Amino acid sequence: MKAPSLLSLTIDSAILNISHFTDVSAIPDHLLLELFMKILGAGKLTEKVLKLFMETGNEEIISFVHSLNIRLVLSPIIPTRCSEKF
Repeated sequence: MKAPSLLSLTIDSAILNISHFTDVSAIPDHLLLELFMKILGAGKLTEKVLKLFMETGNEEIISFVHSLNIRLVLSPIIPTRCSEKF
């Protein structure tokens, strides 16, 4: 049996810990796309993770997200007061 490559182990580790990442822009584009696809396949795509990948500006990821019609959830802001009279 062949041992897994260091790259494969690194990507697997990144998938497990993606919720702790704050920036993925330093990752090369070809690896970024592979990581995104594996995160999607593992069911680890959250709003925070999606924002991380969208902020990289990677055209392949952005077009893939648009083709799947994935959108960021915009939470409404509920005002604490309706007017100054209260």
